[in-house]
Amino acid sequence: MTVGFTKMSGAGNDFILLDNRDGRIVLISADVARLCHRQFGIGADGLMLLIPPQSANADWAWQFFNSDGSDAEMCGNGARCFARYIQKVTEWNRPSVRIETAVGVIHAEFLGERVTLGLTPPNGLRLEEEVATKQGELKVSSLNTGVPHAVVFVSDADQAMVQSLGAEIRWHSHFKPRGTNVNFVQVLGPDHIRVRTYERGVEGETLACGTGVTASALVSSRLHGFKSPIRVQVQGGDELAVSFQEEGILFSKVHLNGPATFVFEGQIEI
Repeated sequence: MTVGFTKMSGAGNDFILLDNRDGRIVLISADVARLCHRQFGIGADGLMLLIPPQSANADWAWQFFNSDGSDAEMCGNGARCFARYIQKVTEWNRPSVRIETAVGVIHAEFLGERVTLGLTPPNGLRLEEEVATKQGELKVSSLNTGVPHAVVFVSDADQAMVQSLGAEIRWHSHFKPRGTNVNFVQVLGPDHIRVRTYERGVEGETLACGTGVTASALVSSRLHGFKSPIRVQVQGGDELAVSFQEEGILFSKVHLNGPATFVFEGQIEI
């Protein structure tokens, strides 16, 4: 079967988007991995299918897959791209859209080529736990912003061992059974950080990770006293912004703002 696809980028985090409103596309994990393969397929960090929602509180829904074909609960950069994809293929003309995901309904507001995403409340905040690694004991914070994230502060992000140490922490027994994404965070100034992320399901560094940016910003607010909004520079060169409110030990009204751009369209055999 030949299907049309759209390739999009959210701050360098790239995705394949397919319109499956009629339900005719059925993918297994091997199909997803082949489509996302950068030598033998289209190439992407993840793949999304547009489907009708089951919830009356949502306008549209997605199926989201990591590039290895595994399911993913949430993706901040992907959700921004998905919102603009909805706007294009369904001729959506409202200023915002409600998207049904595995972690609940999220809201996206259109701001030109940028999208502000209202995320579900984060949970499971743990600050500066001692984790044993091959590099010695590390202070690792963690937070679930739709998917689990570990946060490690470094003095120089350019020197961070994202691939080797990221993989070790990703599979560490401390984060069993499903593992975690790993963010290496450098403080650039007041309310300003740089983040490099090793992504679970991609099994390597991506140029940006929306939920990782969000987790890193929120942990920074607790450990460094940073205030909303926090500016975040990602490896792809773009800058994202995380805004939030603090309610005691909890966070609420968490929003992620960043670019979502169309790259190209085409057709491929599935």
